[in-house]
Amino acid sequence: MRIVGFIGPSGTGKSHRATWVARERGIDFIIDDGLLIKGNAVVAGTSAKREPTKLASIRRALFINKEQADEMKEAIKRYNPEAILILGTSDGMVEAIAKNLGYPGVNEKVYIHEVADEFEIQQALATRREQGKHVIPVPTFEIKKDFSGYFLDPLQIFRRKGKGNYQLVGEKSVVRPTFSYLGSYTISDYTVYQIVEHVVSGIDGVSRISRFRVENSPEGISIEMDLILIYGYNIRSLLYEVQKKVKVEVERLTSLNIKELNVIAKSLVVENKR
Repeated sequence: MRIVGFIGPSGTGKSHRATWVARERGIDFIIDDGLLIKGNAVVAGTSAKREPTKLASIRRALFINKEQADEMKEAIKRYNPEAILILGTSDGMVEAIAKNLGYPGVNEKVYIHEVADEFEIQQALATRREQGKHVIPVPTFEIKKDFSGYFLDPLQIFRRKGKGNYQLVGEKSVVRPTFSYLGSYTISDYTVYQIVEHVVSGIDGVSRISRFRVENSPEGISIEMDLILIYGYNIRSLLYEVQKKVKVEVERLTSLNIKELNVIAKSLVVENKR
């Protein structure tokens, strides 16, 4: 199997250009920050950007943990790719990743300055330094359940095919990891409740929330709430509408992954007709 390294200092735009570099060399699989990526999908691994500290992030990206390395080896064996593009901040990092995954060496190395000019590299470094932005070369829904940081922007990358014609090369997610030096953030349960209460108050057939509970976990949040409904509405359809609208709005405003959303019709009230 051909191993190609894509090398450049942290924050110079490697992940942003990884899909393009892979396509130009006929490579379908990318290893970036602990993830095995095929096209627009994560097929194995967990993002190093979910780790709470920079050191833990580096350890995950290097596959130092044997269990993590074995999982990745098994996935690579299952897909049996002809070539893999490995992203790293130095020659040593790319070679270490290859070695930890059981490969003797790297067949070819591509450096960031070969595919980006100095202005683009400095621009990328400034964005990382001033805004803490990192790119993961897959769509947001692919990493949402495995990411503990903050989602900033979805990003679509196009390639010019001819005059006025563009082809979609890939979707990417712009994120701010938990270990960002810009500081940590917390979204309180009460904030989630206020968002849910606002959504529910705009749905015909719901009187009010009588009980609300949120549980946090690394995979996302679980919400459970009891509702007082207004008599005369189809309960099943109404609860489904509440679930759908609450999920969309909470995820849009907080970027939290909703793992579970249980809605209970606790009681009914009759509204006097005016």
